[in-house]
Amino acid sequence: MSPASIPPDSPKESPLQRDQTIFAELIIPVPIRKLFTYRVPAGWNERIRIGQRAIVPFGARKILTGVIAKLHNTPPSGYEARYLLEVLDDAECITPQQFQLYEWMADYYLCAIGEVLNAALPAGLKLSSESMVQLNPAFDLETSPFDFSEKEQMLINHLRAEAMSYSEVARLLDAKSIYSLLKSLTSKEAIILFESVREKYKPKTEKRVRLTLEYTEKKKLEQLFEGLVAKPKQEAVVLKYLQSVPVFQDASLNSYGVAKAALLDAEISESSLQTLVKHRVLEEFERVVPRFGAEVLATEHPVLLSEAQEKARNQVLESFDQHGAALLFGVTGSGKTEIYVDLIRRALEGGAQVLYLLPEIALTTQIVVRLQKVFGSSMGVYHSKFSDNERVEVWNGILNGKFKFVVGVRSAVFLPFDNLGLIIIDEEHDPSYKQHDPAPRYLARDVARMLAQFHHAKVLMGTATPSCESYHQAKSGKIGLVELAERFGDAQLPEITFANVAAERKRKTAKGDFTSALIHEIKSTLDQQAQVILFQNRRGHSPLVECEDCGWVPKCINCAVSLTYHQYRHALICHYCGYREELPSQCPTCGSKRILTLGYGTQRLEEELQLHFPEARISRMDLDTTRTRSGYETILGDFEKGETNILVGTQMVTKGLDFDRVRLVGVFDADRMMHFPDFRSYERAFQLIIQVSGRAGRRGEAGKVVIQTANPTHPLFEYVTHQRVTQFLDNQLSDREVHFYPPFTRLIEITLKHADRSQVARAAQRMAQRIRDSISGIRMMGPGEPVIAKIRNEYLNTILIKIPRNSGKLGGIKSSLLLIADELYADKTYRGVTVVFDVDPN
Repeated sequence: MSPASIPPDSPKESPLQRDQTIFAELIIPVPIRKLFTYRVPAGWNERIRIGQRAIVPFGARKILTGVIAKLHNTPPSGYEARYLLEVLDDAECITPQQFQLYEWMADYYLCAIGEVLNAALPAGLKLSSESMVQLNPAFDLETSPFDFSEKEQMLINHLRAEAMSYSEVARLLDAKSIYSLLKSLTSKEAIILFESVREKYKPKTEKRVRLTLEYTEKKKLEQLFEGLVAKPKQEAVVLKYLQSVPVFQDASLNSYGVAKAALLDAEISESSLQTLVKHRVLEEFERVVPRFGAEVLATEHPVLLSEAQEKARNQVLESFDQHGAALLFGVTGSGKTEIYVDLIRRALEGGAQVLYLLPEIALTTQIVVRLQKVFGSSMGVYHSKFSDNERVEVWNGILNGKFKFVVGVRSAVFLPFDNLGLIIIDEEHDPSYKQHDPAPRYLARDVARMLAQFHHAKVLMGTATPSCESYHQAKSGKIGLVELAERFGDAQLPEITFANVAAERKRKTAKGDFTSALIHEIKSTLDQQAQVILFQNRRGHSPLVECEDCGWVPKCINCAVSLTYHQYRHALICHYCGYREELPSQCPTCGSKRILTLGYGTQRLEEELQLHFPEARISRMDLDTTRTRSGYETILGDFEKGETNILVGTQMVTKGLDFDRVRLVGVFDADRMMHFPDFRSYERAFQLIIQVSGRAGRRGEAGKVVIQTANPTHPLFEYVTHQRVTQFLDNQLSDREVHFYPPFTRLIEITLKHADRSQVARAAQRMAQRIRDSISGIRMMGPGEPVIAKIRNEYLNTILIKIPRNSGKLGGIKSSLLLIADELYADKTYRGVTVVFDVDPN
């Protein structure tokens, strides 16, 4: 059992005695591989439950939110347990299946169970402490020997009534910085500073208006109107209320009232409304309302499946019976979503819960609209662009049964399901399912499959370009394999052509970053009133800035990378740590003003398009334009309505989006994608090109794809041209077996970090030697510096371990690695070195 494990209930353990002192073991969101024991106050013995959140003291001053994982009557040895400060829930907030998942993730991904909890709980369910100021009870302004400024006296007078938060003090004094003033008052013993714990989640409330009980009687209301004859504005308020709330038809409607905002309009005076409130004709009250707007009714029945889709659906159900999981391998536009809808409906009708995972938030915008028409408000949506409060409402909605079906990105695997029957993992190949930082560094596809085991649920993975790992499992018979080889309806696969960048530059026919072939196709498409998607997997304006005379290149001060030029901000930005500086007007090394921008990102393509096609309406979709939820919705909404002619984007535009009018897709910089230094680079390049190609011609008329490359005869393009996905995967699997890569091995990447380059190198050598000495039956690469050897002021060294897939040693190897890391931490020679484990790096 790993140090992070939650000990299971065992016959050897004594049953909990609620009439004796109870101790609670909590998961605390800190990177320490253990549970923490606290004492339960005697008065709470009957209401304390496993799965509740509790506030606990941690360390000298911290107050944290933990989750109760275990209850027993055994006091800890060697120290006296501190008391729980408060229990936040009446019932469990974390389900037994979630505890199983947390334990498995901590063990598998070599992290602390507290780190898993930190990732799992939405921020709105964690408590924060807020700094507060109160008057010192022993302080007397009249007898104090100190002098006080005008602002100090103002604050003291306000504190006589009640304590205030730092932000309230700043507003009172109209000051940006209050710390010197607070320091002064503290030294004069006039105030006391303390931490006030508050829950982050706040229900959304709406101000509403209703008649007071007295005026719901018809006779009293008639008397009211007689008295309002000379007051037409007040009379108009009451009349509009009665139009909205017909209390004489149903008196119970008055208790619900009407939204104040709905009652007030250009013809209704708020002052008249307030007068009626003052005279107790109307009363204002607040009501908790959902953040997701009004109830959405299902307006469409699921579409009838085609013969091919029905056959595939039946094969999926057979695979569920035989294997519990299936891979639905369908070409782009084959109608996988309709099969998903059919399976979701079946699961919900059977009383089970459903989780539908998507890799990108951009996908949820379009999918949610389609699914809500079928499933209405029984469906919840969960992703990081939602506010803390919105995510808490989805979490609570699952606990109270409001949401039986949730669409979400990778973090949705942590939601508190208790009867999960089906998990759909759409675009299962997508690298966005991998969490890189912070821990746990999990792959949501694999976590979802383990979650399904805990719930005895079925799993369907869908994609047009399967990952090598999932395809290998299907070929090996571990999961079912279902194929959809044709597009839905009359849709045809796109025609794929290549534009030779090297040849055009030699002939000088290229226009900036566009080949003449691509320019011609864009013009032809726009002339037909159709739409264009252009894919460049690099944001920003220019990835490289260089002095033409001396070769100077601006570098990040924190990372070993060059800065990327973003024209709209007129700034050089590091895409690793966020450092930025202005683009200099002259070279800081030689003084030359010949500063060149080299290469191109999505910003530069957008700029060039506006020069080539000034009449076209162009939008850009990348991280810079989609930092908010409305950013996605606006861009995709405008494109879907035809208000945008050309959409330029990064990999966001490659994933599952469905637009009727797209007839052309252009792919830039395909060579760079293929030759990235990673064993998955061919697989990733192939998947991205096939996926973005699938956006073209999805209704009736065939689309066209133009791929700009300097090497159109590359073998990978042969697979792309003829859509030979299985042949490509077979070739990749053959190469990986020879070179000992997944799916034939498991990888663990160990990254060591330190501010001193030589120190981290020595630590990496020490750790590598210990691994060689103590772990057998593995292959090891490194240690060595990665391609980017410094990030956020820390130098990096990496060690890659390859473990045979069926060696049976994985658990022992992981335990040994944790012990070796602990040895390194304990050695003062390597003080300050951080060790990071990434299991199944992706």
